[in-house]
Amino acid sequence: MGRVRPGKKEGSCFRNSEIEQMEKIFAKPVKQSLNQSFYENLAKKFNLNSGHSGKAALQWDQVKNWFECRRFEQERKTSSPTVSTEKEEFVPSSDDQSNSAPESSSAPESSSNVLKGEKTQDASLFEFEARSTKDGAWYDVETFLTYRKLHSGEYEGRVRFVGYGAEEDEWVNIKTAVRKRSLPLEPSECRKVTVGDLVLCFQERRDHATYYDAHILQIQRRAHDIRGCRCIFLIRYDHDKAEERVPLRRVCRRAPY
Repeated sequence: MGRVRPGKKEGSCFRNSEIEQMEKIFAKPVKQSLNQSFYENLAKKFNLNSGHSGKAALQWDQVKNWFECRRFEQERKTSSPTVSTEKEEFVPSSDDQSNSAPESSSAPESSSNVLKGEKTQDASLFEFEARSTKDGAWYDVETFLTYRKLHSGEYEGRVRFVGYGAEEDEWVNIKTAVRKRSLPLEPSECRKVTVGDLVLCFQERRDHATYYDAHILQIQRRAHDIRGCRCIFLIRYDHDKAEERVPLRRVCRRAPY
C-alpha cells in the first residue's frame, strides 16, 4: 500500500528545517487550499536539500500526510474533553450488503466498546489502530463504520483509517487486527524498553514508510543529552524478520489491553 501512517511520528522523513517550513505554511490561512500540485512541488524542493542525498526520495503523499497529521493533532488539541452520550447506528452500505457474510444486530461483548460508535469530542478518549489486510502494517482508526458476524462466529469491522478516504476502507478481524493505539515513547521513557519487548516500529524503505510489529533484540544504552535519547535499539520486524538498529523516536510502546 505504501502509505505513511498518520498519527505517529515519522522520525527520519523530514529535516528540522523542513518541518519548520511546513509549520509556517500550516499556520497560514490558505492551508485549506493545499492540493497535490503543491505537495509535489514541496517534495521536489525538499529532495534538493543535501540532507536527502543518498536516501530514498520524499514522495508527495508523505508531505500530504504530514499536513493531515498536523491538522488532526490541531483538532484534538482544540476539541473539548466532554463525552457525548449520543449513539450512532451502523448502517451498512450497498457494497457491504452484497457481501455473502451475514451481519449481526449485536456486537460481541469483548469488542462492544469498539463497535458501539460512541461519539467523542476528544479523540484521545477513543483511539484504536487496525492492521491493514493489504500490507500488514498498523494504521490509526478514524471510525468504525459497521460490523458483521462471519459463519465462523468471529466478528469483522469495517474501518476508516485516519487521513484516508472511503476507497481505503477495509474489513478487519476485530479480535486479531484491532487494538488500542500504540504510543510514541518520550526520551524519559527509554528505560521502560527492555530486551524481548514487543513494540511497534517505524520501518522506512524505498517503497514504503509504515509501522510494523517488532521485537527488541538488543539495546545499546547511551547517555542522554540535550538532543534527548541517544540509545540504539536492535529490533527484528515480525512480518519480514528483517533486523535493524533504530533510535527511540521510531519505537512506539504497545498499549495494554
